Amino acid sequence: MAFGRSSRAKQRPVEPITLKILVAGGFGVGKTTAVGAVSEIRPLRTEERLTEAGRPVDDLAGVESKTTTTVAMDFGRITLREDLVLYLFGTPGQDRFWFLWDELAQGALGAVVLADTRRLEDCFAAVDYFERRRIPFTVAVNCFQGAGRFPAQTVRAALDLDPGVPVLLCDARDRASVRDVLVAVVEHALERAARDRPPVTT
Repeated sequence: MAFGRSSRAKQRPVEPITLKILVAGGFGVGKTTAVGAVSEIRPLRTEERLTEAGRPVDDLAGVESKTTTTVAMDFGRITLREDLVLYLFGTPGQDRFWFLWDELAQGALGAVVLADTRRLEDCFAAVDYFERRRIPFTVAVNCFQGAGRFPAQTVRAALDLDPGVPVLLCDARDRASVRDVLVAVVEHALERAARDRPPVTT
């Protein structure tokens, strides 16, 4: 008995595109929380307890209740679509671990800079880092309870951001909120890549 070709062609599994996104910002701004909130796998965390030995170099003003700190990175993964997966790398926020940033930034499509309006100056260094390296980024203001709420334009002016840099309000504990921020980063990075691509000549 001859078997004819099936009328329904077998669909090949989609091979997803994988993109690397950094989640950066100052100490205690919510990077570990954000990665954990949105990751579909158990996130990798490299947290250690804060000790008396670190007190002279760890500024806890505004985050006095914080008892741990990221010493290398956080890692998580989220599937935005069947064909698009993001790998998330949360950077350490303290100055003494900044030597790791260059390694983590290798191959990154873009970045999220988390900001806390109570300590807005703590994200200046991250903004400067990505601007200098021309890595597209989005600023996401983590709306902590009790922190002042300001319009995005006010935050943009305070950080002296270029007009094209997206600024969003978010809740780092909420999966949908963090996902919206990640979508904004990807869209911004792809738009900038298309804009910067040299014209095709014939």
